[in-house]
Amino acid sequence: MSDTQNPVAAPGALASSEVIILTQTVNVAPGAIVSRTLARSAGGNITAFAFDRDQALAEHRAPFDAFVHLLEGELVVIIAGEEHPLEPGEVIIMPADVPHAVRAPVPAKWVLVMLKGEG
Repeated sequence: MSDTQNPVAAPGALASSEVIILTQTVNVAPGAIVSRTLARSAGGNITAFAFDRDQALAEHRAPFDAFVHLLEGELVVIIAGEEHPLEPGEVIIMPADVPHAVRAPVPAKWVLVMLKGEG
């Protein structure tokens, strides 16, 4: 079923049963953070991000675990004050209710999977 046939699909969501290249779902924009919700369900969301150099999400908490997968560039994930540099292909889980932040020292593309299921 394509997005046009599914009235509850999030704007920008990917169509079912289609192969995609994750790095092509978002583009880096000068001085900006770009995001696109790729999928949304009761169990969680999948969002692609593109950060320009030195863009960041300030420290915050989330009520669910979140899986970060770096696709391109470099990303630093800070969890409870500890920095975790990521290289392309690497992943990390940010635990629920723990302060975390994300910053890109160079342009980066990454995917966030919010895990809303029972923990």
